[in-house]
Amino acid sequence: MKKNYRLFLDNAVNLFCMSILTGLFAGVVITFYNILMSLGEETSISLYSLLLENPAFIPLLFLGLAAGAIAIGTVVRFVPMIRGSGIPQIEGAARGVVRFKWYVTMCSMFAASLACAFMGYPAGAEGPSLEIGGCCGSATGTLLKRNQMVRRLQIASGASAGLAVAFNAPITGIVFALEEAFRSFSPQVFICATVSVITALVTRNAIRPALGYGVGFAFDGFVFNGFDALSYLYLSISALITALAGVGFYYLMFAVKKQFKRITFLKGAGKYIIPFVLAGAFGLITVYAMGGGHEFIVSLATGGGEKSISIHQVFGAGLIASLIIIVVLRFIMAVCTMACGVPCGVFIPMLSIGAGCGAICSLVFQQAGMSAACGDYLVIICMAAFFTCVVKAPITGIVMVFELTGQFTHFLPAVIGIIIGYIVGILFKTDAIYEKSLEGYIKEEKLYKNYKKVRQSFVVREQSKAVGMAIREVIWPSNGLVIELISANGEHSVPDGESVLYAGETIVFECETDDEKELAEYLVSIVGKQDN
Repeated sequence: MKKNYRLFLDNAVNLFCMSILTGLFAGVVITFYNILMSLGEETSISLYSLLLENPAFIPLLFLGLAAGAIAIGTVVRFVPMIRGSGIPQIEGAARGVVRFKWYVTMCSMFAASLACAFMGYPAGAEGPSLEIGGCCGSATGTLLKRNQMVRRLQIASGASAGLAVAFNAPITGIVFALEEAFRSFSPQVFICATVSVITALVTRNAIRPALGYGVGFAFDGFVFNGFDALSYLYLSISALITALAGVGFYYLMFAVKKQFKRITFLKGAGKYIIPFVLAGAFGLITVYAMGGGHEFIVSLATGGGEKSISIHQVFGAGLIASLIIIVVLRFIMAVCTMACGVPCGVFIPMLSIGAGCGAICSLVFQQAGMSAACGDYLVIICMAAFFTCVVKAPITGIVMVFELTGQFTHFLPAVIGIIIGYIVGILFKTDAIYEKSLEGYIKEEKLYKNYKKVRQSFVVREQSKAVGMAIREVIWPSNGLVIELISANGEHSVPDGESVLYAGETIVFECETDDEKELAEYLVSIVGKQDN
């Protein structure tokens, strides 16, 4: 009984307390980070407005952008963990594939992405928030000298907290950890992520009002009203068009990425001048090409048809033409951001592209007879359809539709739109873009260069963490697999994910690793003693 109690304290209470610490750390850091990012957007918009009034100073803008681009490119060269949004890298860290120094990555991403925002770059805060949160989780596990399994759990928990704080969306953060970070519905991941997310959001919602900031929904103003049978046709066509745009985004991004790799000016740092100069030019064209895209998405809300979309016209063009221009500009910048690896978020910029496509379809279909009350549906569902097509996270997409708008009615239209986005991605053979980017990162950084295949045997201890669990529920070392089970009486069997581990059994684990000692320590912490 005493032994069981100690095991309970070691496993459940230990993880619970650590997840609270991760949530507190992430909540504080990311709340201030998001406030500063908002300030950066406001400052850059004011600066660009001033330059438009005094065009003689515009050349100085581009000189400053070029200098800033080179500085940021140099930082990325020395700290590759912050390349792009950082989401693929932190997902790799949560799976045990990528190793990093939490303090270097956190400070570098914090400073570099913030600099992008102050320079007027269309930088989202959500991706960096997720990576910074993962760094907070890594800090908790590392400073308290926990094993690799616990550190991985805390990285995933911190990443979940980061996304939840950025969006003020707890369920989206938790689901993203399960569906994207681990790609596993492990009870341990769920509990740790939930505790961290709740703690981080409580922290966020205590800090923001104290500083005079609101704590409301991410996208206010969207209202889901009646949805008739004909509206499903409009929705399906809109989701299809948006998903095809997502397919184009996916393939164009990787094509442009190949071209950026050929630029070796200033050891590769010079290539960052291109997206920054484009961002400066687009920012002078329209304010909606700047920032992450949150304000652009909110401007598309009609309150269920009670008002019309109100945006500043571009070049004096009509509403539909202006929206097309804005979406094209944001599309180009999102492609360049991901292809070049600018250290800023593309989560919200991608959502803004989908939302803009939905708004364009809505206006066109309203001229064909669609009710204006369906406009908000098309904007939000197309936003999720684009996200699902590119990221391949349909559950996150479904949850996001309702949680980010505060509208929890009419589930079926949202599911239909997201399914269309997912199926289109499958038909055009697109992979999950963060998975593909992680593969590219591993290859570019040669992370598997010194890896070799090893096979080790371990006896399942009676009071181990894995005893009584199905193999699929255990957080195993990355790149590894339980290939054989040997029962206490000597019977051999080939296990599957549903095979339950019992005390006294011997597992044979095969893995690719560059550190056999670390692998052995990890497995000992999960199942028990090594079988010599």
